[in-house]
Amino acid sequence: MTSVDPRALPAAAASVATGVRAQKPQHLRRNPFGDVLIYLILLASASLVLGPFALSFMTAFKSPQQFASESSLALPNPWTTENFARLFGGDYGFVSPIVVTAQVVAVILVGQLLFSVMAAYAFAKLQFRGRDSLFWVYLATLMVPQVVIVIPLFVMMSQLGLRNTFWSLVLPFMFGSPYAVFLLREHFRSIPDDLIDAARIDGAGDWRILWQIVAPLSRGIISTLAIITVVSHWNNFMWPLIITTGRDWQVITVATANLQSQYNSNWTLVMAATTVAMAPLLVLFAIFQRSIVSSISLTGFK
Repeated sequence: MTSVDPRALPAAAASVATGVRAQKPQHLRRNPFGDVLIYLILLASASLVLGPFALSFMTAFKSPQQFASESSLALPNPWTTENFARLFGGDYGFVSPIVVTAQVVAVILVGQLLFSVMAAYAFAKLQFRGRDSLFWVYLATLMVPQVVIVIPLFVMMSQLGLRNTFWSLVLPFMFGSPYAVFLLREHFRSIPDDLIDAARIDGAGDWRILWQIVAPLSRGIISTLAIITVVSHWNNFMWPLIITTGRDWQVITVATANLQSQYNSNWTLVMAATTVAMAPLLVLFAIFQRSIVSSISLTGFK
């Protein structure tokens, strides 16, 4: 019987492992040409998505003479802020739409968070007759296109004397939404009932449980809802266009559209307005990029 030297076993094992790695299956081997193709496709897709934003930004800093005489892809030469000076001064008055939009978004944000959190807690943790049926009926309104309810909502606001007012811009959106309630309800249901029962045993009521236990445990999803609300209503166009007239309560999207229709020959001015409209959202993304990325993973929002 042949004896085996124990010192030779590690070397033999290493040799076998090396041979196994060398015989890696064909379908598991990396294809450098495939990687290059994937990156080329991603680069082309990114250029297609980011190209209009870059073109808008460059055009905003060009003079009308350069825009008319050179290619639209040429860099500004020289870079000028003349378009922004004209936009915020003179007859254009672009400051007012920005202020109005910020006020509208702030009021809607507070209302959305407040009423959506309360409704979601009721549907998730409170027991009352018809709770689930009422929730699913409310959620079914997500299937109704917004354009269907625009005319009835316009008639209601007109009969209440709220047409072309600040409250006509915020009232239809500040009392929560089916999407917000659904999003929060699903998260609240994941909070253990034992934790809430323990708080009730200690004498806490539903208001205290909601604002001191459930809400602090749901900061991530509430932040997600806040970001979605700000972006959605900053970009809202159809309802402000229908319910307001004139410049008193004109939001930034409507002001930009009107500028384009009135001064479509001066595209540098229009692109300056578009850049100003995008700037707050870019700042928001730069500050809360981690929350935005987590919101995409939590909700699939695009």
